[in-house]
Amino acid sequence: MTAADDVLVEDVRLRIAERTARELRDGELVNLGVGIPTLIPRVMRDDQAVTFHSENGVIGFEALDEDAEPDPSLINASKQPIQEQEHTSYFDSASSFGMIRGRHIDVAVLGAFQVDEAGMVASWHIPGRPMMGVGGAMDLLVGARRVIIAMTHLGPDGSPKLVARCTLPLTANRPFDVLVTEKATFERRDGRIVLKDLAQGVSLDELRASTPMAFDV
Repeated sequence: MTAADDVLVEDVRLRIAERTARELRDGELVNLGVGIPTLIPRVMRDDQAVTFHSENGVIGFEALDEDAEPDPSLINASKQPIQEQEHTSYFDSASSFGMIRGRHIDVAVLGAFQVDEAGMVASWHIPGRPMMGVGGAMDLLVGARRVIIAMTHLGPDGSPKLVARCTLPLTANRPFDVLVTEKATFERRDGRIVLKDLAQGVSLDELRASTPMAFDV
């Protein structure tokens, strides 16, 4: 990829993060999964009052200031540097997963390889590729009260990621609640996927052409 390609990819990822941030409600405890979700602290509005949780053992953090010196001991789930807040708390991994499994996390924001029209999520493994570890996606998908998927609409090869039925291994038998891509935002209502809004410059015809997943308008 060229430098221009890198800039374009980062712009798409930030637009997804910005739209996802609008789905967060004041007072919520929000876990941020790896990838695009970790960009959300960078794009939060000043008037939004949410608290971030990371399964590596921290509650209450924000994006690192551009001129701040990174502390290698302060990282998020993607091993990226973060910044303390006045109310930051630290704990071990067992306590962190106890919070998740005990349903104390209001929202989990996760990335995904595929989602389908039943709301199922495939986010932990692509067969044939090295697997570094399962991570916490399975616990988060089951344990969080609300699940938001933040992902690109297409794969790196241009293949659809919003499909009729997932062909990759499912993460859990629990559907997502909200799905955000650079093209549109969807939500589940009464077992159906419903288009919530279109991204600026995207037509409904264009969305349908790139989305094998059935959805209502």
